[in-house]
Amino acid sequence: MTAFVALLKSRNEHLFYFGLLCLLSAVLLLTISKFSDIQINGVNVWYKPFKFALSMGIFSLTMGWYTGYLSYKYIHIYNWSLIIFLGFEVFYVALQASRGQLSHYNVSSTLYTSLTVAMAIAAIAATLYTGYIGILFCTESFTGLPDYYIWAIRLGIFLFVTFALEGAIIGANGSPRVGATDGGTIPFLNWSLKYGDLRIAHFVGMHALQILPLLAFYLLKDVRLVVLTGIIYGLLALFCLIQALNSKALLSFFEN
Repeated sequence: MTAFVALLKSRNEHLFYFGLLCLLSAVLLLTISKFSDIQINGVNVWYKPFKFALSMGIFSLTMGWYTGYLSYKYIHIYNWSLIIFLGFEVFYVALQASRGQLSHYNVSSTLYTSLTVAMAIAAIAATLYTGYIGILFCTESFTGLPDYYIWAIRLGIFLFVTFALEGAIIGANGSPRVGATDGGTIPFLNWSLKYGDLRIAHFVGMHALQILPLLAFYLLKDVRLVVLTGIIYGLLALFCLIQALNSKALLSFFEN
């Protein structure tokens, strides 16, 4: 484990430390949630910043690992873009939690509306720059690395970008839920069990970034299998999105 951590650090030191900071922040935020009874929409106010910090930490460490394969001479610009944009999001979500206020969908004042827009811009900028990193994986040559692994990274980044940008649909809807804002939810995740929930497709699609390369490297080991798995995975995320847009809970498809 120590050797792996050292290797991860050596591949992209900036994203390693930022990812580590996010993970440590996630532990702190989860700990705080155990001593707080403050809720927003029936959910502990600290769960959201915890999930954001955890997600940003995993994403940063993942991209730190992948960018270690590239010869991109401006990688420091990408690093600092993620640190600034994603750091702002985690900080603001945690700040609003500490004040018992909504971070997303908060249009109760000009200031909060502006900050909500700023978060959207930060997320889009980080996503599009990551998309450019994906293009570099399509144009550079990677001697010594299996083709199936590189294809998995390409597909993982493509699906990540596609379903990260799906966040714009959530923002335009004014809520992650479609059909109603109440009803039963999955504990902690807060995903709706009765109505459409756009966060499910968002989550599934974005984590192709980790899942596909891991499957390719340890299990599939074949370009055709990787591409086929990527297509099936993408269709699964699309199915989750279509269900949500039709105001249907994910599992309702199997109940008909």
